[in-house]
Amino acid sequence: MTLTQKILARAAGLENVVPNQLIMADLDLVLANDITAPVAINEFSKAGFDAIFNKDKIALVMDHSAPNKDIKTAELIKQCREFAKLHNITHFYDVGRMGIEHALLPEQGIVKPGDVVIGADSHTCTYGAIGAFSTGVGSTDVAAGLAKGKAWFKVPTGLGFNLTGKLSENVSGKDLILYIIGMISVDGALYKSMEYFGEGVASLNIDDRFTICNMAIEAGAKNGIFAVDDVIEKYVDGRVKAKYTKDKIDDRASYEKIFNIDLSTIVPTVACPHLPSNTKPASDLSSVKIDQVVIGSCTNGFLSDLVVAANVLKGKKIANGVRCIVIPSTQAIYKEAIKLGLIDIFIDARCAVSTPTCGPCLGGHMGVLASGEVAIATTNRNFVGRMGHIDSKVYLASPYVAACSAVAGFITDKENI
Repeated sequence: MTLTQKILARAAGLENVVPNQLIMADLDLVLANDITAPVAINEFSKAGFDAIFNKDKIALVMDHSAPNKDIKTAELIKQCREFAKLHNITHFYDVGRMGIEHALLPEQGIVKPGDVVIGADSHTCTYGAIGAFSTGVGSTDVAAGLAKGKAWFKVPTGLGFNLTGKLSENVSGKDLILYIIGMISVDGALYKSMEYFGEGVASLNIDDRFTICNMAIEAGAKNGIFAVDDVIEKYVDGRVKAKYTKDKIDDRASYEKIFNIDLSTIVPTVACPHLPSNTKPASDLSSVKIDQVVIGSCTNGFLSDLVVAANVLKGKKIANGVRCIVIPSTQAIYKEAIKLGLIDIFIDARCAVSTPTCGPCLGGHMGVLASGEVAIATTNRNFVGRMGHIDSKVYLASPYVAACSAVAGFITDKENI
């Protein structure tokens, strides 16, 4: 079996599973946020449920529109607060305590290797970075999960990515996943697992892996996943208190296709409007002038991402006519950034630094684009109107390329222009 199939078989109480088999699996965590939880709560009530399956295995994270951006979102978040209080939910994260959900839950040790996680957010697949099976589902599935702690799955086939070599300087996991999506297309992994292995994996830090798994959905995948290794163990040890399973990839695992990728060949890569698969080398896009830069989100708001951006911005200024917004993914990351002097660097460079929020990524708040405006962002999706007006454009890039572009005023992977 593939790594994903091993985890799903165990959760279903089966010795083995095969692709396309329908199974009922036990859930280790059910996640929703301030946009999706109210829908799930309403469906929970409509179905006649009056109790949750486990107060410790549910996470509600107020991150998309928090702090409340208007009256409507205030009412929705109030509904989430009341539901969490009524059912004594352990993992409820509100303003001042919360972070962007997909960075927060691993950081807090709430997700562990070998877990099965569903979330009413498409980027729930992030947790494959620590060896969990995690996937996005609809709010009605979450409603049933809240009550029963179970979900139906069709067992996915697998795509294997055999990584060799090592990423070059100023090239990151974001460049790798953009390259992969550009190679296989936005539906190239439709309802398949994307599994990463090979000697090159050891060179990818945990933040690279979070980014790579986060964007599995941008290729249509059910999930992305890495097997537990020294990098993952170092990250979860001290965070995860419970025992966890160290699933390994079977040498005899049957993949639909295996892609061989030499990491040293990957260059700074940008996804152009309006698809994550519309990729080009950053060096080919110097004619693209920008109005806004966003460094953050569940994809690239980790401490290592902020360090990369700060190293570029130190002693420089954001180009005239360009706005740069920096969003640490969690409060803990924010605190570390302060200790390291990164926030001073950002503010001195004329950046706006925000409390953790998804805000601009989905065109919600904290950086909505007007008609005709162009942004380069470390976010994960660049569909039409994703970050604001339908006539705006979003380019996706790594923190390094985003920071270089912020200084230059146009897309570039060069620090000094």
